[in-house]
Amino acid sequence: MSYDETLAARIRERLSAEPDVTEKKMFGGLAFLVRGNMAIAASGEGGALVRVDPNESETLVSNTPAQVALMRGREMPGWLRVSADDLRSDDELDTWVRRGSGYARSLPPK
Repeated sequence: MSYDETLAARIRERLSAEPDVTEKKMFGGLAFLVRGNMAIAASGEGGALVRVDPNESETLVSNTPAQVALMRGREMPGWLRVSADDLRSDDELDTWVRRGSGYARSLPPK
């Protein structure tokens, strides 16, 4: 499955005013990096892959529709999957883009 180009365009629009944002094909999707750190991606598995503080993963999974991402069969705290159904509204997408870009910006630049 290829990534959702419409979702990628919506993410791009939200990050267009932020400095130091680049795009890179990775994880089977299109990732948006802030200062070289992945923030959010239009996932090749559908929906979005969002990078968050690993210490907040459990709380976010408990309080939002997100799930901890599985990579090679292993749970990856700090990487959350959000389904396309949970990103339909602008407010829903805005929330996840802010979370991902905020965390990426908190990391040292690469």
